[in-house]
Amino acid sequence: MMTAAVLPNLIAEAGSVACRVWEDFFAASLRNPYTRTAYRRAVRCFLEWMEQEYPGIPLHEITPAQVGTYFDRLSGSPPKRKLHLAALRRLFDLFVTRHLMVLNPAACVRGERYDVIEGKTPEITAEQARMLIASIPTTRKVQATPIPGQPPLEITLPLLVGLRDKAALGVMLFTAARAGAIAKLRFKHMRHDGSQWTLRFEEKGGKSREIPVRHDLERLLRDYVQAAGLADASGDTPLFRSAWRTSSRLTANPMTGVDLCRMVKRRLKDAGLPTHLSPHSFRVFTVTDLLSQGVSLEEVAYLAGHSDPRTTRLYDRRQQRVSRQIVERISLQLDENITRP
Repeated sequence: MMTAAVLPNLIAEAGSVACRVWEDFFAASLRNPYTRTAYRRAVRCFLEWMEQEYPGIPLHEITPAQVGTYFDRLSGSPPKRKLHLAALRRLFDLFVTRHLMVLNPAACVRGERYDVIEGKTPEITAEQARMLIASIPTTRKVQATPIPGQPPLEITLPLLVGLRDKAALGVMLFTAARAGAIAKLRFKHMRHDGSQWTLRFEEKGGKSREIPVRHDLERLLRDYVQAAGLADASGDTPLFRSAWRTSSRLTANPMTGVDLCRMVKRRLKDAGLPTHLSPHSFRVFTVTDLLSQGVSLEEVAYLAGHSDPRTTRLYDRRQQRVSRQIVERISLQLDENITRP
């Protein structure tokens, strides 16, 4: 059990039951580690504010007015404030259930309206994706030990890191998978069903989905697996493995989602492409491209791993493209001397 030293004062002073509720909430109620971290930070922020603004007030006497005042003063974006309010509501609900509070003081506090029509993630274009993948070298030339009396020989060897990165980018592009799900891929998740290869992704929220591997992605994966000597690897072997520092040798450890993000940024920089793009930019491209071709929203939502098709619409950039076409049709033309710095 947590010690009182690491608990907020309001929780510690409320007694052992409150301490147990705090522990149960963060250790048992929240399964996603990122949500757990964000909620803990949000709740601590509120409780520390309460100690400063209302010193000596016990936990069970916190009022909706005090919670509302806190959110009036809380800086940050609307999504941040919505997250803070959700954290307080869930924690105080548990306190009410355990009879430590009569009413949930955050339940009647209204959050601000915030409707997201289109996500903020920038889209990578088809041309940029082709340039990125084509820019990655997959071979290297080395000088072989010369034979006396013979001219020096140059041997071409596969560059494992390049083959790995091309395959990983291909998976992002042709499956719309998240970086975290790609990092979890093992060899047992890549299998042949008798007619085609498939990849099974373990997504966030406990969702699992199987996506067919298209022909050009299959070629990228097979080239990487063959060059790395992993054709007979065990089922639990990571599909995409990290490299030894700056060398081209691969370790036995899996790449993480952060590793994949860094790899994308590095490859974008090397290719001279905008570095504000990210692995999520591939998801945006894939969703927008398929919707533009008339593929149903439900089918695209399944490919993207979305339970609610409304989430898929946040990745749709077709309206953004139309808007650019519309503004270019405005008849006013500025003089060149005005636009020139």
